[in-house]
Amino acid sequence: MRVRAAVLYRIKTPFEVQEVELLPPREGEVLVRVAAAGVCHSDYHMVTGHLPHPLPAVLGHEGSGVVEALGPGVTSVRPGDHVIPLFKAPCGHCFYCLRGRPALCDFSVKARSSGCLLDGTTRLRLDGQPLFHHAMVACFAEYLVAPEQALLKIRPDIPLDRAAVVGCAVTTGVGAVLFAGKVTPGSSVLIVGAGGVGLSAVQGARLAGADPIIVADVIPAKLEWARKFGATYTINARERDVVAATRDLTSGRGADHAFEVIGDLHTAKQAYEATRKGGIFVQVGVLPAGSQLAFDSLQLIRDEKTIQPCTYGSVNFRKDMPMFLDLYMSGRLNLDDLITRRFKLDEINVAYEAMLRGDVARGVITLD
Repeated sequence: MRVRAAVLYRIKTPFEVQEVELLPPREGEVLVRVAAAGVCHSDYHMVTGHLPHPLPAVLGHEGSGVVEALGPGVTSVRPGDHVIPLFKAPCGHCFYCLRGRPALCDFSVKARSSGCLLDGTTRLRLDGQPLFHHAMVACFAEYLVAPEQALLKIRPDIPLDRAAVVGCAVTTGVGAVLFAGKVTPGSSVLIVGAGGVGLSAVQGARLAGADPIIVADVIPAKLEWARKFGATYTINARERDVVAATRDLTSGRGADHAFEVIGDLHTAKQAYEATRKGGIFVQVGVLPAGSQLAFDSLQLIRDEKTIQPCTYGSVNFRKDMPMFLDLYMSGRLNLDDLITRRFKLDEINVAYEAMLRGDVARGVITLD
């Protein structure tokens, strides 16, 4: 079938929206009509080359859609089901999956890094030549084909654009606070970066009962959004030193828990330095591949800080993501205001320009 998709041909070039061929699902695969796709910085890391990926490719890993057709042997979903793609498809029965850590599952690592599906081939074609899939999801397109393990069936009453942001931003941010950072009521929290993931982390801190919730960014509009989502204090990092300001707000100690959600070595070091002795520093933002985050080893021992990396919110996909959707439906998680602008697929480059300028909390491309 012919579908419209945003194709990245080379690093540091714009996306090109054009018709491509999508082959039917094979054994264990599912055809999904994409409803919405989030505009996430993780995809942009592939545009810049900070995260290597085979090209040309259809990117997009944060999305939602409706099942259209099944390949042979699929049993977990059926046509008409609403789904969220999982960009780290788990097997469901390995050491990590059985311990509630599916993001650490090795099941789909090789396929994801190759830009292919599980059988080592792609379903995308352009002029007869293969196009690669990002994370076996590739949701910057009208339709996608993915393994059934990469799809999470969700309740049908969730607006699909809101469901899309749970595919990455909300799960990563809220999960980082609740599961990686293990924030407890009354704990002080610093969040460095107030984009879609950072604002979700603010909501996670509010759900956990943290106090104070301190947010640092360089864009005043983002700090205003942070206050709307539950921040008790904000720091404009262009005007104030983040470490000193955090200590001023925590009786000179530093934050019990600090989260870096930008993916920058400088702000990661800031967040670490702003963590109190015995506190927990959580690295959420994706740092460039091959970069090194260095710490003074003597200070590390003396201060007993915990360094906690976090991928995909450290969540159990099939348990925690439905919980986040339930929290939205009960009014305890604000997804409506997290999406500050919607774009058409043809506007994908405009959407990324808006993201880079900080004009949006979370932008979403709507295809339905």
